[in-house]
Amino acid sequence: MSGLVVAFRSCSCSPSAPRSPLVSSPRISQARLLLELWPSRRANFNRNCLVWRISSRRARADVDSEVAELPQKSVRFEEVYLTDDDGGGEDAAAIPWWEQFPKRWVIVLLCFSAFLLCNMDRVNMSIAILPMSSEFHWSPTTVGLIQSSFFWGYLLTQVAGGIWADTVGGKFVLGFGVVWWSIATVLTPIAAKVGLPFLLVVRAFMGVGEGVAMPAMNNILSKWVPVSERSRSLALVYSGMYLGSVTGLAFSPMLIHKFGWPSVFYSFGSLGTVWIMTWINKAQSSPLEDPQLLPSEKKLILHSCSSKEPVKSIPWRLILSKPPVWALIISHFCHNWGTFILLTWMPTYYHQVLKFNLTESGLFSVFPWLTMAFSANLGGWIADTLVSKGVPVTTVRKLMQTVGFLGPAFFLTQLSHINSPTMAVLCMACSQGTDAFSQSGLYSNHQDIAPRYSGVLLGLSNTAGVLAGVFGTAATGYILQHGSWDNVFEVSVGLYLVGTVVFNLFSTGEKILD
Repeated sequence: MSGLVVAFRSCSCSPSAPRSPLVSSPRISQARLLLELWPSRRANFNRNCLVWRISSRRARADVDSEVAELPQKSVRFEEVYLTDDDGGGEDAAAIPWWEQFPKRWVIVLLCFSAFLLCNMDRVNMSIAILPMSSEFHWSPTTVGLIQSSFFWGYLLTQVAGGIWADTVGGKFVLGFGVVWWSIATVLTPIAAKVGLPFLLVVRAFMGVGEGVAMPAMNNILSKWVPVSERSRSLALVYSGMYLGSVTGLAFSPMLIHKFGWPSVFYSFGSLGTVWIMTWINKAQSSPLEDPQLLPSEKKLILHSCSSKEPVKSIPWRLILSKPPVWALIISHFCHNWGTFILLTWMPTYYHQVLKFNLTESGLFSVFPWLTMAFSANLGGWIADTLVSKGVPVTTVRKLMQTVGFLGPAFFLTQLSHINSPTMAVLCMACSQGTDAFSQSGLYSNHQDIAPRYSGVLLGLSNTAGVLAGVFGTAATGYILQHGSWDNVFEVSVGLYLVGTVVFNLFSTGEKILD
């Protein structure tokens, strides 16, 4: 043994070293004796870290021989850590800064980047479909069929993705989703040239990959993120979707103009390779599975998050018997009806009502996505601040979702009284901006009420949300054919009000399923 190390709990230079309570042993006696024999040297010790090394066996022998002759005086130790090695534990200052970055936020950022790629790969078709339909002589009906084929797979895998994530782990399912939709994106130009049926199948396959992503992400964050950080983490991840739409809409025209429409699919799809390599090396489904997680962070996460044993079966009857679950499903339907209509029909509204040309319509369509990315993170910060100050989680969720419903409802009712195109665009942006507060309301509520089944719950409610998008988009066309834009907005406002009442009456922020 080359030395003896005595460390106090107040020592800040070795936070990662394990500690044990002070116990009676020869080595402890030696340490106490040294403090008594050399009081002048003890004054020179660093106040935060006390280290004494005995480098000579002869010195140790001399000390042992004098133990009986000296009075035993107690030395106040809170904890002592002894090691036979020179290292005595890794110094925190020696750990690179990037390894000290909280691992849970590494997981959040990786989920953010996955959803960034998700919407980049989704919206590129809305731009590329124009040159594609010209090259392959597709009719508007065929174009609509191609655009809707994505939702075939997306709708079918919401609940399945949640079950899969809750039973086998979110890491594998989200990784599968990114790889699957990236391959489908790369195959899109090839399938288009082979024939329409192949293209429809590939787009449906892409929907399968993106359909499992959201439940898998919800499962992962329910295990990694404490409740006090839940709102802002989800807001950041969902803002990746908004920024992905902005990025896709911004870069697709440039790539198509310079390299042709297939380049959009090849370039966007290949980005999934970079992501999956990082995901495999850095991510785990839960903190318990991560060997590199610092003990202090693991303690924080496990103390704040419920224990999540693997799910072996889904208690469907119990889940569907809970009013807060139905509050989520109904509110998600009401929320997505308005959101999908605005985001799908917004360029048409700008062109028909505000008399913008197509370029201006596309440009102004990006503005609400940016507004949503900002306000989602603002709402997440507000929600987590309220929770950290002791405001009940139920109150916070209902407050955030009330803003997410009544805000869009108010601004949509003002559109019929506005004549200025600038004010109309601003009003639409404010509508979508307040809508994004829902990320801290209903979208966070799945993890609150059933952390073990959060993937399944999101799959259930998001299925209702996708159906709202499908039916709402079709209903809007019917309403415009027989009515006006005011009628379209009136239906959305009515559903926002229904969602407000249902969520405030039946939702809760407390855990109802273990």
